[in-house]
Amino acid sequence: MAAVEEKMMRRINRDALFSAESGDYRIPMEPEACEDVLLRMRTAKGNAEHVYYVEDGAEVEMEKTMSDELFDYYEYEITVGTDQVLYHFKVTADQDVCLYNRLGATDENQECFDFKITPGFYTPDWAKGAVMYQIYVDRFCNGDKTNDVESCEYIYIGRPVERVEDWNSAPAAMDVGRFYGGDLQGVWDKLDYIKSLGVEAIYLNPVFVSPSNHKYDCQDYEHIDPHFAKIVKDGGELVKPEAEDNQEAGRYVIRSAAKENLEASDAFFARFMEEVHKRGMKVILDGVFNHCGSFNKWLDAEQIYEHSGDYEPGAFISKDSPYRSFFQFHDERDEAWPYNRSYDGWWGHDTLPKLNYEQSEKLVEYILNVARKWASPPYSIDGWRLDVAADLGHTAEYNHEFWRRFRQAVKEVNPEVLILAEHYGDPSSWLQGDQWDSIMNYDAFMEPVTWFLTGMEKHSDSYNGGIWGDGEAFFNAMRYHMSRMQTNTVMTAMNQLSNHDHSRFLTRTNQMVGRIGSLGAEMASEGVKTCVLREAALIQMTWPGAPTIYYGDEAGLCGWTDPDSRRTYPWGKEDLELIEFHRYLTGIRRRNPSLRLGAVKQLLAGRYQIAYGRIHGPYQAVVAISNDPKMRTMEIPVWQLGITDDMILGRPILTTEEGYNAGVLLYRVKDGMLKLNMPPYSGAVFISRPEEFYPVVDSWFAHEEEEGQK
Repeated sequence: MAAVEEKMMRRINRDALFSAESGDYRIPMEPEACEDVLLRMRTAKGNAEHVYYVEDGAEVEMEKTMSDELFDYYEYEITVGTDQVLYHFKVTADQDVCLYNRLGATDENQECFDFKITPGFYTPDWAKGAVMYQIYVDRFCNGDKTNDVESCEYIYIGRPVERVEDWNSAPAAMDVGRFYGGDLQGVWDKLDYIKSLGVEAIYLNPVFVSPSNHKYDCQDYEHIDPHFAKIVKDGGELVKPEAEDNQEAGRYVIRSAAKENLEASDAFFARFMEEVHKRGMKVILDGVFNHCGSFNKWLDAEQIYEHSGDYEPGAFISKDSPYRSFFQFHDERDEAWPYNRSYDGWWGHDTLPKLNYEQSEKLVEYILNVARKWASPPYSIDGWRLDVAADLGHTAEYNHEFWRRFRQAVKEVNPEVLILAEHYGDPSSWLQGDQWDSIMNYDAFMEPVTWFLTGMEKHSDSYNGGIWGDGEAFFNAMRYHMSRMQTNTVMTAMNQLSNHDHSRFLTRTNQMVGRIGSLGAEMASEGVKTCVLREAALIQMTWPGAPTIYYGDEAGLCGWTDPDSRRTYPWGKEDLELIEFHRYLTGIRRRNPSLRLGAVKQLLAGRYQIAYGRIHGPYQAVVAISNDPKMRTMEIPVWQLGITDDMILGRPILTTEEGYNAGVLLYRVKDGMLKLNMPPYSGAVFISRPEEFYPVVDSWFAHEEEEGQK
């Protein structure tokens, strides 16, 4: 008798359990303090005996409020205060007990994986799921040759700078002082192209006055670099090829420091912003506030401003400089000046002076005013990307305090300005609603996608065949790292396949370990698999977050890690089919609400295969990836998304080894499963209610009804 009872004992259907921090399961998703919040938990229909809301060890039973063909839905309403709320759910059925948190169904109670409500924490709606496009300005398009850096215009890191005449030549191993001439006019000229890709926001690598092509060593935060904008006053001498310093760099002094050029460049940028906004796009600027450059006017270690005669002395020049407190000097004897080289450099680099915030409230206010200035009219930028943001300051405590002040300053100007940071590792302490909005998403996007599809490390510095194709490892990494972020920060995270600091994703598909200095530029294009890039782009456009295309990825650009990943855009030599593929993908994303704002659910994890779903209101999407070199079948339990056998799914895209298929094919679900024959190196998207997004499908349904009436 006991054996029979054991056999009949009800078990919880763990695959049916679901909740999220999305707008379907937490209403409102981003509550204010003292606001009522409705929480929802889903179970299999008739499966659960009790469902509890659990907060700080206290359990409250939830009420079953509705059911559909597959599921029961339980709800509980709370009123949040001002403190953060951590919660999870508990489901029971006879003797079976299961908890549900950010990782999903679990038997262990771990508070660090609880769902989290932070009252008053709002991230800009425009950025949630927005398609972004990153531009490294010097390498994108040369729209104005009159502002190009000239060879021998000045000395940078011990050698004269070089103007590169051949746009299509590869970067050099030591590349920071080589300039191809890309500028903001070039970006302006290509705005219609960028818009045609479905881009909603442009992220520009630094554009403030700086001597390098990357401009992460800022010379003047208060002005746009005239070499990227307008040079209206010119003259002065070039340095000699054998020169070792900038004593004779008269032309650079005029170009980079003359008030006429700075004012004209700022005015140009205001017009540029107006043009971008006119096209319905946003702009995110790079803020490099941890360190500046040895050329910076506050330090003036290159004596640029001393020679101009129009500026107060820098801290390198004079101990009595008004900027003396902006830097930490290790030798503070009076005789150490003028030309005191004992200043603290970031990681010991004297070309990257570390800014000394803790000892200078004046510096803090300067930087906060910079943040306010560019977020205000007439510029009105839409976001700040913060370089090495976790390194700012000398202590972790001060780092957090500074970013709290930064957020307050920027959001007071415009609460819709996005604040996202470059960050590696656990970002949770910065994403508590009082500092950053989100991050560049390495841990919860770039790395798991790269490991799964290529087995390569993001710099192409190593290969791991054990992780390559491991679907379980992919989802485990994604789940864990996404759990360190709140969902509104996940939705605004910059999901990239490539960027200026890492190898191009297309190069990683050759599974070759190397850099430009060891293997040369040509090898970055050897043995690459465009079909794998298409799979990656399909994941990028269907995963939660803000998919961010690194300029040229859509055109088939290859490259090892920095500096080779900073190649010029291949105008006239683009992979036009790949560009059209990206346009088609962003169109699918734009049409289907679930792909922009939906919660995500794992459906299948196998060898070289993954499938997941997105859910938003009445809309569902299914994504299937088969990165196997052979034809494989997939059986995907789409019932877990609420897709029933009477529903028709539309497949708007299938990528294959040879290319991709556009147009919508219709699929029927049987027994809650979507059964597929997946070609080698393929990916596909399936959407519910296809007739709402594709008129031709609606016509097909109408035709089917007419035939049935006959």
